[in-house]
Amino acid sequence: MVCREWRITHEFRGADDRRAAIVARTQRETGIDEVMIETLVRAFYARVRQDRLLAPVFESRISDWELHLDNMFAFWSSLTLQTGRYRGRPMAKHIPLAVDAHHFDRWLALFAATARDLCPPAAANRRRVSRSSRLSQLCLFLTQSLHCFFD
Repeated sequence: MVCREWRITHEFRGADDRRAAIVARTQRETGIDEVMIETLVRAFYARVRQDRLLAPVFESRISDWELHLDNMFAFWSSLTLQTGRYRGRPMAKHIPLAVDAHHFDRWLALFAATARDLCPPAAANRRRVSRSSRLSQLCLFLTQSLHCFFD
């Protein structure tokens, strides 16, 4: 009976219903919601803009900070809550940047510190954020490899 009920309530629901259930479960388990994402992203980028290593990279590329922050709200919402709000191509935007492992390590340290300062532990330690960091490290490695190959 439980299996049949599961199929009725999960298997035959539409994508929007499944996504809403995932978002609700994540919010319940971690406390992450859209307000927390916006608060975290704003605080993080305020720190980035004051950082001696990272600020020049961002300031040279971003002219409209509100537009960038809106994109980052959508990105982190899609990543952590699986809302599907982000439709961009982050790798393509980051390949041309003149960054190395030091930049990336600093970015990760600032992000982790901001998350620890502002988020409850369940949110700050969210598995998806960790996995995103590992994927970003791989992307950084690939980006550096491409630069070496074509330079």
